Amino acid sequence: MEFILEILNYILISILICTSVAWIILIRSMILTYQKTPHLDKFESKQHNNPKVSVILPARNEENFIRKCLTSLLNQDYENYEIIAIDDSSEDLTGKIIEEYSKNPKLIFVKARPKPADWMGKNWACMEGFRKASGDLLLFTDSDTTHSSNVISLAVSHLLSQNLDALTVSPKFLCLDRWTKITLPMISTFLHTRFSALRVNDPNKKTGYFFGSFFIIRKHVYESVGKHEGVKHEIIEDGALGKKVKESGFKLRMVRGDHLIDAIWARDFSSLWQALKRLMVPLYLQSSKSAIGIFFAVLFLLFMPFPILLYSLLFFNLTNSFLLLFSTSLIASILIYIAAFVEAKILHIKLSNALFCPAGSFVVSFGFLSGILHAKSDTAISWRGRSYSMKEYVQNSIQV
Repeated sequence: MEFILEILNYILISILICTSVAWIILIRSMILTYQKTPHLDKFESKQHNNPKVSVILPARNEENFIRKCLTSLLNQDYENYEIIAIDDSSEDLTGKIIEEYSKNPKLIFVKARPKPADWMGKNWACMEGFRKASGDLLLFTDSDTTHSSNVISLAVSHLLSQNLDALTVSPKFLCLDRWTKITLPMISTFLHTRFSALRVNDPNKKTGYFFGSFFIIRKHVYESVGKHEGVKHEIIEDGALGKKVKESGFKLRMVRGDHLIDAIWARDFSSLWQALKRLMVPLYLQSSKSAIGIFFAVLFLLFMPFPILLYSLLFFNLTNSFLLLFSTSLIASILIYIAAFVEAKILHIKLSNALFCPAGSFVVSFGFLSGILHAKSDTAISWRGRSYSMKEYVQNSIQV
């Protein structure tokens, strides 16, 4: 029995050493991304014209958020723009609120036609809005996002001055509940590493990504990559569209705008859980074996050092290997805490939330597991009052 325990412990020690090395690399990447990502409002401005901007705003069941969003968009200091607000078959007061705001001549109210069976809801609403757009530049945003009064001016000037084809802005993520506050620092580790601006902005890297809360794109570029129709099956449509723009050779840039744009990442535990499932379902549909491997990698990276630390303490005097197991699990656990504090700082979340990172790591890990278990069910994802079966569609937004 002691021999089996020794083998098990040394296997865990090896895994924890690899986990610690991975965290050192990830923390370094997070800090570099934070320090070196360009800002929306810091660039060399050049003289340019002021093309018309069509703001495309899809909305479904957003009665609690859309007023604030519309007010922020109507208070922009940019002159030449229109807002196309699309009611995507809402079951609440969203449509009436948009209609109320449509008294302003800048706002065009669109009632989306019923969604075809083979479309994701937001993708369909964006296409319905695009059909009414008359601008040379298209700005896509979400109805739970709020914008500073100069954000369109800055985005247009940044795009044109830097001769870009598309520009996406990382917002400040707002957390409305405790579970999101303790979970977001753990999941956003991957946003600041795998999908970091340093990778997106590097023409030699294949990584392309849009934040759905804010991206502006030239109309002809949007049309050339197939519009939202080209990603109609994608549950993470912003990631898929950004990927297509980068792969097509267009010039894409990601910048920070956390002091200019606020976006809600999840509203309660239910929407948080569905958001985590949305990240894993595309991976599983590409390759089930690889997705399962990724789940176990995430499990050991985010969560397992904590129960292993407890295990090593409980049996500390049983065999000689437990001292080494305790040391490696303690180091890995400390590194997870460091990463949580770094991410909380980046995300403008109270640092006290990082103290609960073991619970946040648990939610992330088993949210991913839920995505795997439900990926091929008839209701793999529930989002904004709709349920989707994803098993017939290969997802291309996130690569294994």
